[in-house]
Amino acid sequence: MTAKLNVLAVDDDEFARALLHGVFATAGIPSLILASAAELLQHEDLTSPAVLLLDVRMPGTSGLELQAMLRARSIESPVIFLTGSADVSIAVAAMRAGAFDFVEKPFRAVELLEKVELAWAHCLARTALGDLPQAGYTKRLRSLTMTEREVHDLMITGRTSKEIASELGNSPRTVEIHRRRVMEKMAAAHLSSLVRMATRAQAGGPS
Repeated sequence: MTAKLNVLAVDDDEFARALLHGVFATAGIPSLILASAAELLQHEDLTSPAVLLLDVRMPGTSGLELQAMLRARSIESPVIFLTGSADVSIAVAAMRAGAFDFVEKPFRAVELLEKVELAWAHCLARTALGDLPQAGYTKRLRSLTMTEREVHDLMITGRTSKEIASELGNSPRTVEIHRRRVMEKMAAAHLSSLVRMATRAQAGGPS
């Protein structure tokens, strides 16, 4: 059975926590939104696969310090940092230390969800979890138009719709339409499924 995406988020700002809760509730993604590092460290099941969203700057234990604590406990869930514009350089340094990515505040719901799903895909690939609709992947790939294939190839590298639009010279709205067509033609329910199918195909798995 495929492991279900789960999000654990820590942000000391009440408004940010409410926004995060709304984004994941609307997307139907189970989430636990906490106010401090201490609350996360007391969580009863940190060893289960999840995507961690950590605010960089928090009173007491910062997001970076929390990341180090989790690594010391051998908790390998992917970490995405939430940053203000002044903290981007800090987040980049954190990625070099093992974080998966960062999202700058104020964040766009679509961008946040895309990065969370991509982090989840990598988490599942690393832990070899999940059943994939792999059969016929190569055939479905050939059914894509030239533009859809370009969008597909950029999607699986983690590009957001805005980034894809900039690279291809299209509008974000046009890219969103192509993304939906790619997901339908590739029989992928989520971006994470698409990434895992592509990863398995590249590794020489059944297609």
